[in-house]
Amino acid sequence: MEKKTPTLKEITPRSQDYSQWYQDVVLKTELADYGPVKGCMIIRPYGYALWEAIQADMDRRIKETGAVNAYFPMFIPKSFLEKEKDHVEGFSPECAWVTIGGGTELEEPLAIRPTSEAMICSMYAKWVGSWRDLPVMINQWCNVVRWEKVTRPFLRTTEFLWQEGHTLHATAEEAEEETLRMLEVYRGFCEEMLAMPVVAGPKSEAEKFAGAKRTYAIEAMMGDGRALQAGTSHNLGQRFAEAYGIEYLDKNMQRVRPWSTSWGVTTRLIGGMVMTHGDDSGLILPPRVAPIQIVIVPIPPRKGDWNEAILPRARELQRRLRAAGLRVHLDDRDTQQPGFKYADWEMRGVPLRLEIGPKDVEKNQAVLVRRDNRAKAFVPEGELAARAAELLAALQSDLLSRARRFLADSTTRVSAWDEFKDVMNGKRGFLACGWCRDAACEAAIKEETKATVRVMPRDAGERPGVCIRCGRPSPGEVLFAQAY
Repeated sequence: MEKKTPTLKEITPRSQDYSQWYQDVVLKTELADYGPVKGCMIIRPYGYALWEAIQADMDRRIKETGAVNAYFPMFIPKSFLEKEKDHVEGFSPECAWVTIGGGTELEEPLAIRPTSEAMICSMYAKWVGSWRDLPVMINQWCNVVRWEKVTRPFLRTTEFLWQEGHTLHATAEEAEEETLRMLEVYRGFCEEMLAMPVVAGPKSEAEKFAGAKRTYAIEAMMGDGRALQAGTSHNLGQRFAEAYGIEYLDKNMQRVRPWSTSWGVTTRLIGGMVMTHGDDSGLILPPRVAPIQIVIVPIPPRKGDWNEAILPRARELQRRLRAAGLRVHLDDRDTQQPGFKYADWEMRGVPLRLEIGPKDVEKNQAVLVRRDNRAKAFVPEGELAARAAELLAALQSDLLSRARRFLADSTTRVSAWDEFKDVMNGKRGFLACGWCRDAACEAAIKEETKATVRVMPRDAGERPGVCIRCGRPSPGEVLFAQAY
């Protein structure tokens, strides 16, 4: 992430340069800024308020599954990380290491956590001794560090925020049930809160989590036709229990190993939301996570002082709407004209704008304007709270419907290799087709088109056929896409 000095006078149109549009939106709306360390972003208050909304609702959903929160150290001894061979090989290129502490060279290098399986499983080996200790279901909210070569705010950064859950179960069936339960938690959250539809299913062997038995993911489709992995849930089998010596006495007094899972979502959800809903004017925020759901813009009289009538009425409306449980901001800046404020808050994606001027005060009404379609509604003051709640609910629903249509329009079923390449070189999106499950064939497709297997959709049904590239039998359809 190289530091740039944006002009911030205009947002680059999406059709002109989608990547620059995204960076303009993130910077100009003050979601984040570039930090002094390459690849690290500073999440500004407006962006962090979005993360707090995501965190609050996700935390509730996680706890409803029976998980509890804890916190583990960010420093992981090298010997811990090396106990699971595939795990350390998968994360070694991205690890940041601490070798000096307090001016003295450490006896053992410490990894700054890229993920916490090694640390948490080492502790589980100490804590779990009996079948009565199961299941163990612990989640933590923290930061992680992965030394990425190519970074972009929220989507891929050297340091990012996330939650990571780590569970232990007595049977393989319970572990698989937990893995799929969390996948559905993530799917529900993305669609219900972020209005971002996703496709869920298992990853290919090449794309799965390092050391996992199976990885499931939710994949979203961004406005430029590229996929975004929005969350993952891993069935770790017994590999980590074996590597870290986790065992317990079962009901038959036999020493056995548990089955484990891990799952997580990150601050990249904010980037996904930006790209799912934003337009050339900036952000469009789903009301359920918007830090400000309604912004009140008072319109001063042509003559006279707006403090006499307009501002007092605006403050009263703010009080009423807040009392109704809505998140409301009053823009009472006297240094900017209403037109500037309209554009400013539209850029920041506030779902509803409430305008009130001298004529509105006379009529005991206000004007509500939707961010997504700019539709205006003239509403009596006594009906404002109820009408605003209705409009916010409609806007949330409409954003999801629009995104679902885009996802459907961006999914193409192909049956020939030339067709696959043509679509991937054109509009891109998800390409549904057969694949033989051969890793070499998958690698060749990636080499030629930069497309990877995103998921094997769980709800698509069986579609046996032939591989899109080699023509060998395919047990079912998969979704390929270029991805962030």
